[in-house]
Amino acid sequence: MGILSIFSRDPGQRVQALRKKIQERYGQPEGRQQAMDKLLDMGTPEAIAALLTRFTVNVEPSITDAEEKEYLFKSLVDMGEKAVDPIQAFLLRSDDAASWALRLLDQLIAPEALVAFCIEALRKIGPDYTRDPEKKLVLISTLAKREGDAISEAIIPFLEDPADDVRIEAAYALARQAKECAREPLLKAFVESSDRNRVIVAIAAALADTGFGVQGYREKIEQGLPAGYSVNREGKVIKQ
Repeated sequence: MGILSIFSRDPGQRVQALRKKIQERYGQPEGRQQAMDKLLDMGTPEAIAALLTRFTVNVEPSITDAEEKEYLFKSLVDMGEKAVDPIQAFLLRSDDAASWALRLLDQLIAPEALVAFCIEALRKIGPDYTRDPEKKLVLISTLAKREGDAISEAIIPFLEDPADDVRIEAAYALARQAKECAREPLLKAFVESSDRNRVIVAIAAALADTGFGVQGYREKIEQGLPAGYSVNREGKVIKQ
């Protein structure tokens, strides 16, 4: 697609040419900036979707990369409600730049709407293998800091995720929520993660932080606890 495509009368062709321009890792900053401004002026869902791809690439020098991304972030926030649907669609389909997309949504929608969207996104992904678990980690971390009755239920399945980092993030999030519905799943995940040392340590810490009892799993928990943890007389994991 040549430079003339930028001036094409075909909006779709023009958007694609500008998208390519803003993703040029070694292009001139002025060229990327002009392309971003053109897409911002267009303001269509397709243009916003193209703009979001700028967050998926890093350019040199890093200070220029950071400045361009912050400029784009503020510009998209200024767009208001019309940016919401394209951002949500981007986050659901892309495995990259999830943290930027969620930062944007945090500025654009109500807290309860953000929680509902994150839960929906997690359910669509599911605790299946993914090449890059970043999106799962960001979604779980975002939910951990929020309030909502459905949050723990949405995170619990990720205690069985193939990636240790996801299991660990899920354990930390469930400890922060401290809902009773997470007690038995945490205990079960502890037993089933016996060959994953980092996960065992994270779940032991979660059990100690929540004060959940180990009834039904006491013997296996005591046998598998890492150094520095024990089960007290009340049947709760404590950190010594």
